[in-house]
Amino acid sequence: MDEKDINSPQENTTYTPPQENPPSQEQDPRSRYIQGMSMPPPYGSSPTPPPPYDQGGGTPNNFGARPQQPYNNFGTGQIPPPNQYGSFGNNAPRQPRYDAFMYEPIGFEELERRQAEQTAAAEVKKKTPGVKAAIILFVVLVVGAFLLGIYGIVYDIMNSKESIDKLVEAKQVVFYRESKPKGANDPENFKDENGKYTPEGAAIAVRPSIVEIYTYEDANAYKKDIYLGTGSGIVISDDGYIVTNAHVLKENGYHIISTVDGDKYPAKVVGRDVKTDIAVIKVDTDKLTPATLGNSDEAIVGETVIAIGNPANLSSTVTDGIVSAVSRKIRSDSTGFEMDCIQTNADISPGNSGGALVNMYGQVIGITSSKYVSSSFEGLGFAISINEALPIIEELIKSGHIGGRFRIGITLVDMSDASKLKIIEEKLGFALPEDFEGIYIDSISDDSDIKNTALKVGDFITKVDGTPIKTYNEFYDTISSKYGAGDTVPATCAHIDKDGKISYYDIKFKLIEDTSGNY
Repeated sequence: MDEKDINSPQENTTYTPPQENPPSQEQDPRSRYIQGMSMPPPYGSSPTPPPPYDQGGGTPNNFGARPQQPYNNFGTGQIPPPNQYGSFGNNAPRQPRYDAFMYEPIGFEELERRQAEQTAAAEVKKKTPGVKAAIILFVVLVVGAFLLGIYGIVYDIMNSKESIDKLVEAKQVVFYRESKPKGANDPENFKDENGKYTPEGAAIAVRPSIVEIYTYEDANAYKKDIYLGTGSGIVISDDGYIVTNAHVLKENGYHIISTVDGDKYPAKVVGRDVKTDIAVIKVDTDKLTPATLGNSDEAIVGETVIAIGNPANLSSTVTDGIVSAVSRKIRSDSTGFEMDCIQTNADISPGNSGGALVNMYGQVIGITSSKYVSSSFEGLGFAISINEALPIIEELIKSGHIGGRFRIGITLVDMSDASKLKIIEEKLGFALPEDFEGIYIDSISDDSDIKNTALKVGDFITKVDGTPIKTYNEFYDTISSKYGAGDTVPATCAHIDKDGKISYYDIKFKLIEDTSGNY
């Protein structure tokens, strides 16, 4: 590089070695100013503005004066002077330089950045102990709260009864109660001057006469307390006769009765008639209270009645209602035999069978029977009228069976209505041919004479002695009008196959005297 380049105006600078003993003001970075210039405020008096031109004859600079001692000579190849930290180059903090015109320091950015970093680090170091202390305090508070909660739970458990007692005492609920008027439950208050009871009076009068009947397979089953079923019975005499329904008893079973007081007695079957669903049993005791039998012909529609029995093994249950109708001719669900019944809306359920239908004079006017209860509708209960049942009861007590009765030895389903036709078709598994009529044979007794004929279960009897039949009444009335026990009866039968083909054939069977009470 030649001398001309070195002395060019844009790089007209010279290097001045540093003084070995710099002035004391140079120890403060703020005192480092261009040589020949006084310190700007606030560190010194205001400098005098430089003249417009360099008095030394040099080339004027940006402000009209030649710099007398520049900081560096970048681009001249000369080594810049060391700074106060003893290092060279850009790694050392740059020294501040003041603009000659604005008198403001230039180049503090890097120094201020490093000072800010040092200040921030110092602040973090100061805050660290405070953060640790806050964490410790938080942990102490959490542990303390946990221990306090455990203590509270234990304390509450140990003092819960006392606390509840105090709470109950503090918030005592007030109940308003009162008793019936004095004498309200006296039996004489349940009966008027005409001898008519209220429902509760009638119940008090008749309940002791209603017993519960337990039926067992045999005596061993009784010892094991394995019973087949329960029902009800009405005490009708001082010497232990009790009337009930035939379906409550087992022909060769073992029976026990239980009174309203809980006394138990073994009972013997005196006689049973399945056709009418009436039976009589007897116990050897004189401690029973007989009921008073009324006249069912005096019952009128609308009068109040109660039913007393043991439905669902619930002893001495009382339900009330009215007489809905009288002299209803109702058929038994099991035998189809028709009986004169009283219709009532008093609840009658299985277990009520053999119980009493009682008027408000405390008189038994009917024997309730679930066999005569409508299975298709609610609120339709029936009781065999006592006037219809009494002759049967008397004959059963006298002879053990109904005299003059004959037995064929079959059970049947007739075609009296659409519901029974549906039952027959369900048993057959196919529809009946159109215009076909007869009675369906559901079972045949082994000890009957008809068992020895060609008649089979699933076939039909269509005629008796040439008379067409399709209902139970037609069948029974046709036989009973001409024949009795021991007589032989001609009949026409039919077999229907799955294709609907009908095969007719004739039989003759002998009527058996009915002493068993079976249908």
